[in-house]
Amino acid sequence: MSINNERRRFFAGAAAATATAVAASAVSRVAMAALPEPVLQAKPDTMPPLVPNTGRPYKPVVTLNGWTLPWRMNAGVKEFHLVAEPVVREMTPGFKANMWGYNGQSPGPTIEVVEGDRVRIFVTNKLPEHTSIHWHGQRLPNGMDGVSGLTQPAIPVGKTFVYEFVARRPGTFMYHPHADEMTQMAMGMMGFWITHPKAKHPLIDEVDRDFVFLLNAYDIDPGSMTPKIMTMLDFNLWSWNSRIFPGIDTLNVRKGDKVRIRMGNLTMTNHPIHLHGHEFLVTGTDGGPTPKSTRWYEVTTDIAVGQMRQIEFLADEEGDWAFHCHKSHHTMNAMGHDVPTMIGVDHRGLIKKLQKAVPDYMVMGERGMADMGAMEMEIPENTAPMMTGTGPFGPVEMGGMFSMLKVRTNQKAGDYKDPGWYKHPAGTVAYEWTGALPDPARPRPGSKAMPAATAGPVTEVQIRKPSGHAGH
Repeated sequence: MSINNERRRFFAGAAAATATAVAASAVSRVAMAALPEPVLQAKPDTMPPLVPNTGRPYKPVVTLNGWTLPWRMNAGVKEFHLVAEPVVREMTPGFKANMWGYNGQSPGPTIEVVEGDRVRIFVTNKLPEHTSIHWHGQRLPNGMDGVSGLTQPAIPVGKTFVYEFVARRPGTFMYHPHADEMTQMAMGMMGFWITHPKAKHPLIDEVDRDFVFLLNAYDIDPGSMTPKIMTMLDFNLWSWNSRIFPGIDTLNVRKGDKVRIRMGNLTMTNHPIHLHGHEFLVTGTDGGPTPKSTRWYEVTTDIAVGQMRQIEFLADEEGDWAFHCHKSHHTMNAMGHDVPTMIGVDHRGLIKKLQKAVPDYMVMGERGMADMGAMEMEIPENTAPMMTGTGPFGPVEMGGMFSMLKVRTNQKAGDYKDPGWYKHPAGTVAYEWTGALPDPARPRPGSKAMPAATAGPVTEVQIRKPSGHAGH
C-alpha cells in the first residue's frame, strides 16, 4: 500500500474518533470549529512516515510504535491540535495500561516541522486536572515555554490554549507537561518534536532511515493497569514509547543504508543504549548537531535524564542485531523485584511437600533465572512475563528496553516491514563442539607474573619525644 493511501485511510479512520473527542470536550462547538481537526490514533503499530503535502518539504522520520501528527496550513502558519487525555496503551500483546497521553496514545504523536516554520499548537485539556506543555529544548518567547504559574496560567479542565512560535533551529526535541509534572509524566504524558533543517546543513547529513522514540518507565503491579505515580526509582517496566519487549517493533533497514536513531530520555535514571554489530557516531544532542571534531565511534551511548541523543551509522552488516539498554534490569518486565537469590539451594525434598498443598508451586531461581524465560508459569491477567520473547533458536530471555536492528540486502528502499528472521549462511552460527578438548594452558613451574618481593633488613627507628626522652 502506498504512503498516500495509508495516509488517507489513517485520516478516514480518525474521523469517527475525532467526532467523539469534539463532543466530549467542554470547549464550545463554535470555538472548536476554528481549530484544526484533533486527529487521534489508537493502534500501537509503527505507522508509515508522514510525507508532507503542504509547507516546506523534508524527509520524514519514523516513530517506533508511534506516528506523526498531521497539520493544516493557515495563512502560512503550520497548525497542530494536541488533545491531552486519559488513554489506554497496549504495552505488549495481552497487557494494557491506563495512562495519560495525547491524541489517543502515550507517548503522544511526533510533531515534525522545518526550521523557520511559524508553528501554532492548540492544546485541549481533557484530563481530570489542569495541565500545560513545555517545549523541551526550544528557543521561543518566554510566555510560550509552558511552565504553569511561571510563564502562563495552567490550562483548566475542558479549555483550549494556543502556543505560537517560530521553530528557530533544527534538531531533536521533546514536549511534556510542566504542571503536576510528577503525576502527569509518571502517567505517560510526553512526545517527540523534530525540526528539520530548511537547507543543506554542514553538520546534518542526509540519511536513508530516520527513527525516533522516547525512553520511559512505569511502576505497574502485575495484574493491575494504572501506574503508581509516587515511585522514584523502583520501576518494574522499562519501555520505549511505552512498549516493552516483545511488543517493541524492530528497526528494519536495507543493507548499506545510512541510519539515524534519535532517543529522548524522560525516565528517572540514565540509560546506556547499546547496538550490536555496528559502530555509531553521536551526531546530535538537545543542543543541536554536535561539531564533527567532537564525534568518535561508539557502540554504547549513555542518555541521562532529560537528554536526547542522536546516533548515526552505516548498516553494513546483515543480520538481526540486538539493540537495548545495557542496564540488565531494564531488559526485564514486571515481577523482577523482591525475588530472593536461590542459586545453589537444593529444594528437591521441600518441593514435594509444598506441592501437596500448592499443586502449581514452582521453584524460582534455583539454577539462575533462565528457567523463567522457558517455562509456562501462570501469571496474573493483564501483565507480561518477566523474561520473554522467542527467537529462531529458542527463548531470548529479555523484556523491557530491547529490540533488534534487522539489516537485509533485499529490503527495499522505503520498506519498513519486518523481514522475518535472518537466514544465516552455512558455517556462520556458533555450534556445539563434540571433539576432544585441547589441554588447558598451564603456567610453567616457577614462573610468576608478579614474584614476591625479597624481605629486606629490619630497621629500628629511634623516636625522640617532645619531652626529650628517647623511645622505641
